[in-house]
Amino acid sequence: MDNPHWDVDEVHDILRRWRRIGDSYPGGRLFVTEAVVNGPERLSRYVRPDEMHTSFNFDYLTAPWEAGALRHVIDGTLAALEPVGAPATWVLSSHDETRHVTRFGRAHTGAAFGGAPLPASSTDLALGRRRARAAALLTLALPGSAYVYQGEELGLPEVEDLPESTLQDPTWERSGHTVRGRDGCRVPLPWEGDRPPFGFTADDADPWLPQPADWAASTAAAQRSDPESTLALYRTALRLRRDLAGTGMTWQNTSRDVLAFDRGASFRCVVNFSTEPLGLSGQGRVLLSSAPCTEGLPTDAAAWLAPGDPGGA
Repeated sequence: MDNPHWDVDEVHDILRRWRRIGDSYPGGRLFVTEAVVNGPERLSRYVRPDEMHTSFNFDYLTAPWEAGALRHVIDGTLAALEPVGAPATWVLSSHDETRHVTRFGRAHTGAAFGGAPLPASSTDLALGRRRARAAALLTLALPGSAYVYQGEELGLPEVEDLPESTLQDPTWERSGHTVRGRDGCRVPLPWEGDRPPFGFTADDADPWLPQPADWAASTAAAQRSDPESTLALYRTALRLRRDLAGTGMTWQNTSRDVLAFDRGASFRCVVNFSTEPLGLSGQGRVLLSSAPCTEGLPTDAAAWLAPGDPGGA
């Protein structure tokens, strides 16, 4: 607030001019703004009918893995955007933030914008991956648009042990080599093969940041044939999302450690944040789940169900 470099009113005149220029060309076009503002109400000003079409949702990106916090952001986003008629957007990671597989495996699961430091804690990557898979189904079930940051569809973690000699982020130099910066989420993707550079470039060329040797199991090629992989989960969810095309969103009455909502009559999304398995009996047939749910929906897991279809677990 009241910062001469951020969210100044005069920027909207510029955005309107850009929008007029974009609209003057034939064919469909989409403007996306990366606006860092104080809350969803301020954000809604950037997506008024004569300005940008959509905007990055940093409140959702930085939210901790907590049912109450996520619902607060979801409700606030939808309420703020409804008056201007703009679609909501949802995003879990970016080139500026710790990858959410790593972040969700820590004691402090939220993020501070721009990679600002949070209290240090160890990382449980198995826990982070489980939560990240659930978060993917939550995100892709919400109304509006979803951004997928490169590598999250492979379940990639933050690379936290890059040698200092390889760091590229200007933050490293500007801080006097005290803040490592954002390079850990910017390591090139592993496409195929059993050793770096995993098909990203020629075998005799070095990418701008080194890839971990243990990424062989995370390559796109390795996951493509594994129906239980994170890549398979994303592909199935994206296909179902298009096919189901639900309208509206209605929250269901649940305990405070569970989020459940219907997307019209198309499907229901249930996310279990509690410490015990959640029974799904009578809620419908499981279309997709982030973890096996033969004995109920496990903790830190999500499922999409077809309402009205008897079944569940």
